[in-house]
Amino acid sequence: MDNNKIKGKSEEKKENGEATENLEKMKSMKDFGNMGMASPNERVQILSIIGQIEGHMVSPPQTKTTKYEHVIPQLIAIEQNENVKGVLIILNTVGGDVEAGLAIAEMINSISKPTVSIVTGGGHSIGVPLATSADYSFITPSATMIIHPVRMNGFVIGVDQTFQYFKKMQERINDFIVRTSDITHEDLNNYMKRTDELLNDVGTMLIGKEAVECGLINAVGGASEALAKLNSLIDENENQKESKEKKITKKSTRKRKIVSKNSQR
Repeated sequence: MDNNKIKGKSEEKKENGEATENLEKMKSMKDFGNMGMASPNERVQILSIIGQIEGHMVSPPQTKTTKYEHVIPQLIAIEQNENVKGVLIILNTVGGDVEAGLAIAEMINSISKPTVSIVTGGGHSIGVPLATSADYSFITPSATMIIHPVRMNGFVIGVDQTFQYFKKMQERINDFIVRTSDITHEDLNNYMKRTDELLNDVGTMLIGKEAVECGLINAVGGASEALAKLNSLIDENENQKESKEKKITKKSTRKRKIVSKNSQR
């Protein structure tokens, strides 16, 4: 067969392969809402948590959702990827499934890479622990956060048992928020039990700097401040790793020297 034809076929296969790969990337971007999957900047990964947190029940098709079964594998992949140095979490959520949201928050809080969150638009309900789960949190000046107790609609069977279940669930959420922010248990409970601020609901709305003043969020800022902070945390983390590696190298060198001296004797 003519070499030119073979070469032409191989180039055609390569082009088809690249086209298929690009389509897969675009599909992933559509499914996950993550531009980093289409054109990756491996140093900083962007994790967007938008709309309603979808849990075990599928939301109506017209509802914009973040699916926890998508986010958790992303976080595992980020943790395993040595090229990823930090994660920026963008939040604009109305809340949603409590256990799914808390699961994502715990996963964010447990990864070893530096994390920074930014609340833009809103971080309501279960969006509160999602915002505080990062190493450092920002909120834009006009963004809001609604703190309210866990609640449900519909028919309740076994009122006392259901009450105890919700009480324990609320304790889990409160403990996580207090553990990952500077707000106190007392202040958090006071914000949750207010009856004079939200229409037809119990709780409090905090706007921008109010969330910082109560200790819930670390600072008011936007994308540039969040990225600057994340890069700073990444540099600190890298320096600590280098320092540890140097100490390990020194120890191993010292041991080799001791072993060598003993063998000579």
